[in-house]
This record gives sequence, C-alpha cells and structure tokens, in this order.
Amino acid sequence: MSISLRKITHQVSIGDVKVGGGAPVVVQSMTNTDTVNVSATVKQIIELATAGSELVRITVNSEEAAKAVAEIRSRLNQKGWSVPIVGDFHFNGHKLLEKYPDCAEALDKYRINPGNVGRGKSRDPQFQQMVEFACRYDKPVRIGVNGGSLDQAVLTRLLDENRALKYPEPLPAVTRKAIVLSALESAAKAEEIGLAKNKIILSCKISNVQELINIYQDLSSRCDYALHLGLTEAGMGSKGIVSSSAALSVLMQQGIGDTIRISLTPEPGASRTQEVIVAQEILQTMGFRSFTPLVISCPGCGRTTSDYFQKLAMDIQSYLRDQMPVWRTRYPGVEAMEVAVMGCVVNGPGESKNANIGISLPGTGESPVAPVYEDGLKTVTLKGDKIAEEFQGVVQRYIESHYGSSAAH
Repeated sequence: MSISLRKITHQVSIGDVKVGGGAPVVVQSMTNTDTVNVSATVKQIIELATAGSELVRITVNSEEAAKAVAEIRSRLNQKGWSVPIVGDFHFNGHKLLEKYPDCAEALDKYRINPGNVGRGKSRDPQFQQMVEFACRYDKPVRIGVNGGSLDQAVLTRLLDENRALKYPEPLPAVTRKAIVLSALESAAKAEEIGLAKNKIILSCKISNVQELINIYQDLSSRCDYALHLGLTEAGMGSKGIVSSSAALSVLMQQGIGDTIRISLTPEPGASRTQEVIVAQEILQTMGFRSFTPLVISCPGCGRTTSDYFQKLAMDIQSYLRDQMPVWRTRYPGVEAMEVAVMGCVVNGPGESKNANIGISLPGTGESPVAPVYEDGLKTVTLKGDKIAEEFQGVVQRYIESHYGSSAAH
C-alpha cells in the first residue's frame, strides 16, 4: 500500500519544532496537573517529553496558573528540557497575557478557542488582544474550534441563512460548516491584525469520527494553514484508541494533518503518557514515522496453550520502549527495527525471517527449542529455562552491531 503525499502547508516554528511545510507529523500531548503546582507540572511535562511528546500543552486558566508558567519553563530549562510549552487559554486569556508578560514570553505557542474568547461585542476586541500579544512576543497561535464550544454567532448566522434556502440543509451539515467557517474567519481576522500565515495552526475538533473526517476534508480543501488533528473527548481505553485511530488514520492517509494529539480519558492513576504512545503507534504502523522498534507477535491459538510467548512479547516490547530515551541518540535508526516473537512453527519461522530479528518459540507438542533469525538467517537456537534472558541479550547485541557507532551503514 502506498502512502499518500502530505499536503504542503505553511511551516510553523514552535521553539525548535517544525510543524507543517512537509515536516514529519508532530506528536503532542497535554498535562492534567494543576498548573499552579509547579513541581507536579514539571514532572509530568518531563514524563510526556521522555515518552516522545514533541509539544506539551498546559492549562493557563487563572492568575495563579499564569504566574507559574515562567517558573515551569525555568525549571525545565535547568533540567535540560527544551520541549516547547503551549498555553491553553479560554475565557480570560486576554487578561492573563496582559497582566503577566513573563507568562506571555515563556510560552512557545498560544491556543485560542474562538468560541470562548468573549461573547457578543466583547469577542472581537478580546480575540484581537490575544493575537496582538502573539505578534508582540513573536509566538505562533493555534486557533482551535471545538464542537462543544462553537462560536454561537457563526452558527446562528448560518442557521438564519439556511432557513432562507428553498431546500434547507440538516442541522449537522450546517454545524459542520459553522465549525470550519469559524476557524477560517478567525484565521483571516488574525492575519488582518498582523499575524503571519506561518504563525497560524488551525484545528476543528469534535467527538464523532465521520463528522471529524468530513470537517477536516472541507477545511483542508479551503486553506493552506498547518492543521492540528485530534478527535476531542475520544473516551477511555480501547474505545478512545480505536476511534482516534480510525479518524486520524483516514485523514493522514489523504495527506491531511501536520500535528496530532490523542485525547484519551486516562484510567484513575494511569500514566498520562499513554496518549503519546498511541499517537506514535498510529504514525509508525501507518509508515509515516518511526519512534521505537516494533514487536510483531501472533495472537495465539490452540497450538500455543502456554503463555510463554505472550510474556516474552510483552517483556521485549517494554524493554525496547524503556531503552529508547538512551538508544535514540546512541543507536540512530534503531527506531525502525522490527522484532518478531512468534508462538509456534506455523508462521513462526516465516515471520521471524521477515523481521530484523525474530524468535520462533515452541508451540504445544513441538520440540522445546527456539530458533532465532537475524536478517532472514538462522543464527542460533535457544533452549532451556533462560530463553527470554538469552533472547534479550541477542537483541541487544544485534542493536549494537547494526546501529552502534562502529556499525557499517
């Protein structure tokens, strides 16, 4: 299957990160700590960045939060973390940016929701103020329209126009148009105020998969701004993962999207980093980017009544992901490696030969030996009680010999 060419949009620089303009799709995430709690927020930003988040958004919803932003940036810098920080502003952003210039300066990007910057006559002046601050501090802006907080003035206008038609469109169709129009009109207004196209990112996020696809197809056909993709309020667990994957994969296969976030509801006490891992795995399984070696493993059947191969696949996957923060700089290219952990002789040898390195474990009733293949050739046969430990060692040696500084590329 061929991968669609990405649509070329204006490139936006956010710190050292490039979004759009042919740059790789960027993974971003958002903290769920109270921004006022500087230590907790810094800790979670580092966790997200370590997992691979290339942009991290934080909530800036109060004076106390705005006061904390500069200290958060300072502590991150002291710890050697330059990951760009995005300020998530809603109802009072214009006031906070005016009152706390250190906050305005410390952030790498502002996020503005046109539906939440003011009501009635106050909307345009407040939106203008925020854009003017972006111009003053040379910051890019994401104009993010959400279905749940759509600018009602735009929707009302389109509904009035729709009622006057001979054949009015249904409400969902009008709402889709209102979401796209709100983003485009706000971007045009920002340009009028003085914000350059290469300082603008647009998003139009809702929670319905098919509606989201339709909206972004329309938006992409009508502009060349960089686009942020995300299915908002995606949900928890497999539901959130599947719905986000379905929506974003369709769009990216059509060349739409420059940066993505997976808006999962985390389980109580669960790590926030799951949304980063899911975003990476969508991009990697589709062939757009590589982040960590992929483990190919079979689902199991009556031939694999032991759970040995399942545990080994899980251990190897965890081992590879845990090592990536170090390997990323030590072993360039290792993120594209494939490791096969197979459970029986049916597909085991074939899949192992197709991977960079693979192991075919014995299924029920098979000889208690596990052949290992490297680049299609059998190099060793493991047996006994320490197959897992020995295979991990084989993987490590393969990485050192193929991706290390002394390896021939």
